Amino acid sequence: MWASAWSRLMARQQLLLASAIMSMVLFAVVTIPADVRHALSSHQPLNWAVSVVVYTALMARRRFPIGTVAVAVIGSLVLMADGMAYPLTLPAVFYMLYSIALASGPGRTLTVGVAVKAALFTTSLITHPGITGFVVLLWAALAVTTGFAARSHRAYVAEAEQRARRAEQAREDEANRRVAEERLRIARELHDAVGHHVALINVQAGALACLIDDEDRTPARESVAHIQRASEEALEDLRLTVGLLREPGLQAAEPAEPVPGLDQLEELICSFAGAGLRVTSEVTGRARPLPEAVELTAYRVIQESLTNTRKHADCATAVVRLGYEPGALRLAVEDEGKADPPGRRRVPEGHGIVGMRERVAALGGRLSAGPRPEGGYRVFAELPLRAARIEGS
Repeated sequence: MWASAWSRLMARQQLLLASAIMSMVLFAVVTIPADVRHALSSHQPLNWAVSVVVYTALMARRRFPIGTVAVAVIGSLVLMADGMAYPLTLPAVFYMLYSIALASGPGRTLTVGVAVKAALFTTSLITHPGITGFVVLLWAALAVTTGFAARSHRAYVAEAEQRARRAEQAREDEANRRVAEERLRIARELHDAVGHHVALINVQAGALACLIDDEDRTPARESVAHIQRASEEALEDLRLTVGLLREPGLQAAEPAEPVPGLDQLEELICSFAGAGLRVTSEVTGRARPLPEAVELTAYRVIQESLTNTRKHADCATAVVRLGYEPGALRLAVEDEGKADPPGRRRVPEGHGIVGMRERVAALGGRLSAGPRPEGGYRVFAELPLRAARIEGS
């Protein structure tokens, strides 16, 4: 908590720190150039030798920061004793103080800073009595303060980023919790309402089948048997769906049966034959294995379209057309039901057609559904194969 308050305080004082630095720069421009020009013009071997040693030692500042600052301070003290009020090695000293304050904790920075300031101030007062020692001390203090401010600013930014990450994680957790609650609510509704009615249909169909003579082969018995099989399959699918909804965090188990595809199209057609709808299929192009997503979507579109035909069309036949093309699969489901009254559509844009559109759109395809000009109804879908491969990769 204290570190956080200190970080915010130092972050707010950036403007004051910048003003102090500018003031020191202006002071240095006015007072130090004369001494530096004297050092450069004198070409004293000691000045150049010490400066080369100090600035060469800076290359090891990351591995040996304390040793590097010690070399820089000793070199500065030697040049001060030799007569330079502001040695050429002072920038190296100030830079090392800044680096230590930036990378180290307060304790280490305080120890090194106090030792360096005391050595420079004492030597400056002895060799150059007057304001020189205070100028050097102020520059050293400014270097340490600048390092502290940069360190505090980094800590403040890191803390702000951490808070933002925690807030984002909290929002994500809350969203996941609400999704989980909604999944559980949907699972309860499916189990209590839909599951109950489907189970009742299955039981009633079984009871009706028992009442019909075993030797009776009328369409009524076949319809009852079809209702019983379809309700059993619906109950199994419903059970799996409710299980997945109740356990959103778990990976779905491997299905007992393979994912439906076009290889099961004949079985699907035969199931509708048992319900009184005779379906024929026509295939153009070379049939070949397709991506699993395309196979499943095509199967579901055909299944939903034939279901709508059986429920809404006043006809007993339908046609499924499949067209295999190099980059897409085209399918159409058509029937010859009675023409609709003007201004009225036989099949409303309900959940079935909306679901088909969503499935097809998820693969980047398109779907159209509507009356045929010559009568009846037609569902057409085009499923691109390239988008399905990218999605499945």
